[in-house]
Amino acid sequence: MTSRNVLAAAAAGLLFVAAAAPAHAECTRLGFSVNDYGKEGPMRDAKELLGKYIAKWAADRGIKKYTVSKETMKCELFLDFIVFDEHTCHAEATVCWSGSMPAKKN
Repeated sequence: MTSRNVLAAAAAGLLFVAAAAPAHAECTRLGFSVNDYGKEGPMRDAKELLGKYIAKWAADRGIKKYTVSKETMKCELFLDFIVFDEHTCHAEATVCWSGSMPAKKN
């Protein structure tokens, strides 16, 4: 292969990679924890409050369009008494938006 053909193949490869690359996006992982009696309540509350936290976090930074990954949930037993128990549940999700990280608005 001549150097001219190698150069043409390399240029074609770069064009293919550039065309396949997605638009510039930034992402961050956000989470919210809840500690309460039982397990179902803290799980439900952590998931609900994470959604509200993400919306407020994005609004504070002027991010109007964003995507949220499926939440992950982790619960740990905090206190275990014979008649009741208490769990700490932590919900997390990845939030992505176009562009760079905007500064937090006051």
